[in-house]
Amino acid sequence: MKPVPHATSLRRAPVQRRSAERLTRILDACADLLDEVGYDALSTRAVAQRAGVPIGSVYRFFGNKRQMADALALRNLERYAERVTERLKDARRGGDPRAGEAGSRGDWRAAMDAVLDEYLAMKRTAPGFSLVDFGNQIPVGSRAEPNHRVADRLTDLLSDYLGREPDDDLRRIFLIAVETADTLVHLAFRMAPEGDEKIIEEARELLRAYLARALD
Repeated sequence: MKPVPHATSLRRAPVQRRSAERLTRILDACADLLDEVGYDALSTRAVAQRAGVPIGSVYRFFGNKRQMADALALRNLERYAERVTERLKDARRGGDPRAGEAGSRGDWRAAMDAVLDEYLAMKRTAPGFSLVDFGNQIPVGSRAEPNHRVADRLTDLLSDYLGREPDDDLRRIFLIAVETADTLVHLAFRMAPEGDEKIIEEARELLRAYLARALD
């Protein structure tokens, strides 16, 4: 099972610090406007106005709003990976109060809690995330490719923590877990704005049962 290649929708990567800061403002504005007006009403002109940059600055990086949403999805994945990494560092030190009895070094239960909890936190708080996610919410690509990319990223992040080789078996395990979590979490958020807690707990128990069989 080969990893999905990392995608980029930038026409031109920022080189200077000022250019990178401008790109950040553009993506922040895109995220805010997605929450306010939705994807259909989103426009590159509105993003430029909200970001306080010339429209030409938007087109310097993106040809259209789909590419902009793609880039936001990839930034979401990078930030998600950073959040999970920090949780795993805390778990290894035994300093994560949310890890509970799973806080021992290399415990897959602490890893699973980090993966699910940080996704839920971004789902509830990150601007634009409810629409863009990691690229599977609006017409920026199929659901399959983003979920494969998330699973590949988690395999690379967690293999060392778990003391496992990032081989085909581990990639398959995480892909199944990601697909399952994706379906059930989206069900939870269809049932309640902040996510139906009972469905989330059922999802957590289901993932624990599957991963116990696969990783213990």
